[in-house]
Amino acid sequence: MDLPKLLDGRLKLKHLVLVDILMTQGSVVGAAKALHVTQPVVTRSLQDLEAVLGVPLFDRGARGLSPTEFGVAFTAHARAVIAQLRQSARHLTEIADADRGQVSIGTHLAGSNILIPRAIAKLKSAHPLLTVIVKEGPSDSLLTDLAAGRIDLIVGRLTAPSNEGLIRRPLYQESVRVVVGAQHPFAGADVLELGDLAAFPWILPGPDTVLRGELEAYFLEQGFEVPRNRVETTSFLTARQLMLETEHVAVMPELIAREDPRISRLPISLEPIGHSVGLTLSAERQLNPASTAMIAALRNAALHMTG
Repeated sequence: MDLPKLLDGRLKLKHLVLVDILMTQGSVVGAAKALHVTQPVVTRSLQDLEAVLGVPLFDRGARGLSPTEFGVAFTAHARAVIAQLRQSARHLTEIADADRGQVSIGTHLAGSNILIPRAIAKLKSAHPLLTVIVKEGPSDSLLTDLAAGRIDLIVGRLTAPSNEGLIRRPLYQESVRVVVGAQHPFAGADVLELGDLAAFPWILPGPDTVLRGELEAYFLEQGFEVPRNRVETTSFLTARQLMLETEHVAVMPELIAREDPRISRLPISLEPIGHSVGLTLSAERQLNPASTAMIAALRNAALHMTG
């Protein structure tokens, strides 16, 4: 095929935004809603973009849109361009007044309850007008937001080393504990076995998480099935409230359990399950001043964290 001419004026910034939204939403209907335009406008813009590129970006089906290999490849480049533009706009603002910048953090369970609040408190004491945005979500979704520049960094469990597109920097090591609410019949027990908890409902991370896979392996090694009576969530607030009001058993990071007197840690070893909490950054973007200050605050807070 001929090399697409992307600098002849036909390719617009709106096309890059469109393909990012289409990839995220998976349908014309969802993209139209997200962009606040009509469905025909989305369809026409996609057709225009495909005409510029000379390749199909999506296959149309009854269940929505499925990206072709061209769509996957082009979306990655589109997101990188969008991220750089977002970064440049913010960089200009921060040059004018570094203390009035903005940093957006993505996080999942590990680190979200203790590390991030402590780091934010430290940062805001020095830069009170700097805006900090915290977004919780599953790992895959946060990585997409990082690639598109919607967030500046991710704080959470590190499950892989750095690669071509991502930089991962560990902050501290943390263990995982089996916990219950303080009113649970086994709260404060000195000796306990996994089998003693078989009759109680459990709270486990979702099946798409690394921790869930490790817990399933642990249950099998101990001769038990994964509890059938369970709730699956990575929301600490949901898990905590369930434990406080019911007899649910949960698995969560050691520090979260340690900091809340309403949660009791049970004497059941989950060794060698544990993890490294750290930062995930885009290797393709330069850090802005606000992000640099946030990372410094996170590192400072992590010095006082033990798992």
